[in-house]
Amino acid sequence: MDSLCDRYPLHKAIFDGNLRKVSGYLRTCNIEEKDVHGNTPLHLAVLLGRKECVYLLLAHGAPVKVKNNFGWSPLAEAISYGDRQIITTLLKKLKQQSRETLEERRPQLTSALQKLGDFYVEINWDFQSWVPLLSRILPSDTCKLYKKGCSIRMDSTLVDFTDMKWQRGDLTFIFNGDARGKQAFAVLDNEKKVFQRLRTEDTEAEIEEEVDILMSRREHLSEEDVVKNKALVETLSKGSGNIMDSLPETTRRSSLNPPPKPELTWDEYMLYDSERLPPIGRKMVLKEDRKAVKCQVAMSEEFPLSIDLVLKVLEVVAPFKHFSKLKDFVAMKLPAGFPVRIEIPVFPTITARVTFRDFKTCDKIPASMFFIPRDYKEDPNRFPDL
Repeated sequence: MDSLCDRYPLHKAIFDGNLRKVSGYLRTCNIEEKDVHGNTPLHLAVLLGRKECVYLLLAHGAPVKVKNNFGWSPLAEAISYGDRQIITTLLKKLKQQSRETLEERRPQLTSALQKLGDFYVEINWDFQSWVPLLSRILPSDTCKLYKKGCSIRMDSTLVDFTDMKWQRGDLTFIFNGDARGKQAFAVLDNEKKVFQRLRTEDTEAEIEEEVDILMSRREHLSEEDVVKNKALVETLSKGSGNIMDSLPETTRRSSLNPPPKPELTWDEYMLYDSERLPPIGRKMVLKEDRKAVKCQVAMSEEFPLSIDLVLKVLEVVAPFKHFSKLKDFVAMKLPAGFPVRIEIPVFPTITARVTFRDFKTCDKIPASMFFIPRDYKEDPNRFPDL
């Protein structure tokens, strides 16, 4: 029993709230190690509201994206605990670590693209919904994708599609694999002749807005807010009213009162089975909600592209939200062949039918297609959500 309870000294120091010992163990212990419940030191610090420990662990590079045995990341646990300052700090660190991971994988990505032949392919998007009348106004788009060397260009007419809002235009996304940092990505507005580099950091206002959204989970809402949300859902499901006017304004949310301190010792925490472990942070509110989601895929063994190639390309264009959904689906274990047509849910009431077509190998794609025209001016705020 003693050996098990002594196996995770860094975790124990955090559990006891001993900041001095935490600082000392950071020199010798693995900051990414999981205990018997799958909790990393950062998980435990967040669950117990040890704010100073959280900051110290993050300063030493503690991973934010990792999940415990219950499937929760430190950020998810922080949202449940409800301390706005901790949520904000973890969100910033998560974004920073994601950027660093992308930069680390950049050489492998560009090398893989370089080895592939040059080609052109079209990706057709057709958005549909079961909500009456909504399908009539949903957008469609045909993306024209060019690949040359380790560079990618994609032309699109769908500038943005977030929730129930979309914007039309003449858009070009360029990835230059030979460039470094933010110089590798650019999005062009061909109508206004402006371009924007892919931002490496969010503004404070954007972070605060995202924190508001993260803190708006149902268990944090008042009864009045719950009633308003139900009314909104009914309006959308009936297809009545103006959808844009029905969307609620986001309001700043303050920290929740901290949950009660856990009534168990370190030894008890270690000896409990994960399924029977009493709540360490906020007590869970369990609600089972099942919804059948229908996904369809048409596979072809004769299509000249491979799933591995498409995943590499989608990794480049993933900043577009709907392409990120496509990437997640293609990354699943699919039947043999290539998914030439896919139907996937992109929002709760909206499904996208994605079709790959008109693939061509091209040896003479002009290099000029992958550079920003000289008469275009930089506008760092043209695409706020990018």
